[in-house]
Amino acid sequence: EVKLVESGGGLVQAGGSLRLSCVLSGFTFGDYAIGWFRQAPGKEREGVSCFSSSDGWTRYEDSVKGRFTVSSDSAKNTVYLQMNNLQPDDTAVYSCARHGLSNQCLVGWSGGYGMDYWGKGVLVTVSS
Repeated sequence: EVKLVESGGGLVQAGGSLRLSCVLSGFTFGDYAIGWFRQAPGKEREGVSCFSSSDGWTRYEDSVKGRFTVSSDSAKNTVYLQMNNLQPDDTAVYSCARHGLSNQCLVGWSGGYGMDYWGKGVLVTVSS
């Protein structure tokens, strides 16, 4: 059974940091790209980053470039999202997802294109 389970969310003050984890199971880590997404209250879901398991290359949306970093531990089947200098606008439910079509982040990934399995998400709240 394919599963993605996030953890690490919580409440943090503006300027603080959190690290989210996405534990993968039921599939081979290197065969699929992994995306991170977020959905703020009253807003549409948006892509945050996409990690290409084929070469480790990661794409970031402009709003998080320089503040968020994706890493992975293949031995633990885990992808991490390190979030630094968090701001109130980063408040959202963060989810990871598997790109079912490729181990690379294909065009359209940020809109959810190709993502076939999703975690339930974790809430990140940034206070001002």
